[in-house]
Amino acid sequence: MKQTSFLILALLLAVGCDNSTTAPEQEMQQMETVGTITAGLTHDGLDRTYILYVPESYTGDTPVPVVFNFHGYTSNATEQMGYGDFRAIADTAGFIVVHPQGTLLDGSTHWNVGGWTLASTVDDVGFTAALLDKLIEGYNIDESRIYSTGMSNGGYMSFLLACQLSNRITAVASVTGSMTPETYSACNPQHPTPILQIHGTNDSVVPYSGAVWTRSIEDVLDYWVTHNSCDGSMKTVADLANTSTADGSTVDYITYPCSVDNAAVEHYQVAGGFHTWPGAEGPGTNQDIDASVEIWRFFSRYALPTN
Repeated sequence: MKQTSFLILALLLAVGCDNSTTAPEQEMQQMETVGTITAGLTHDGLDRTYILYVPESYTGDTPVPVVFNFHGYTSNATEQMGYGDFRAIADTAGFIVVHPQGTLLDGSTHWNVGGWTLASTVDDVGFTAALLDKLIEGYNIDESRIYSTGMSNGGYMSFLLACQLSNRITAVASVTGSMTPETYSACNPQHPTPILQIHGTNDSVVPYSGAVWTRSIEDVLDYWVTHNSCDGSMKTVADLANTSTADGSTVDYITYPCSVDNAAVEHYQVAGGFHTWPGAEGPGTNQDIDASVEIWRFFSRYALPTN
């Protein structure tokens, strides 16, 4: 496997290929390499791009998990890779991170999740499935451990995958995202799906209490509590240490007991928190937790049952 990687890398250097500007047709030549790789594929007539982060520890000898990390509305894959950063964690834990790039809707990058994106005709679920297929072709992937997370619109996209691509998605975590009415009403998960929600109570972009175009965080948690056969009346609330008093927020860690295996619903409620990724840099951003660390800690507990 290592020998193949070196041969492919040599071929890329011989033709003058730059990882940062990889064309869609060169994608398969990039596989089995490590580091930060920009690549693309054509799906449904659209040329799509994404950024892979493959830790140096990857050899191909052992199947590794994949974490999809979706950017927010108007953002992009590069910004999400830096803002909701999993790279140092992947270096230690040995998983691949993929940062897909959304397409334009009225000039803004987006994921087609309903709500404010109802005018979109892009098949982002199909794109995600095709991208996963490409990763499986090129890398030794543990298909029982495919996870999705994202910021804002990327959190909505992760919930959409839990509803519409659940046969391939093990668990999801949403940071400042929710479910649109369209996703909520048409959700059809095929298995209990571990869910982690991280959200600030003062989020003015995706309101905690919901709006016409988005379900409340309480509604979202209730949906998955029911689906995962958990007991909403027996939730536990732990006040986490307020290690950073300057950020103006605190965190409650809320969990629900579930009666079936491989199911969980957990919530980091950031009291006084805004539309931010806890642990990232920026004014008003909660520093009591690191969202990326907590998300991987959550994901790492779960795998799809093997038949």
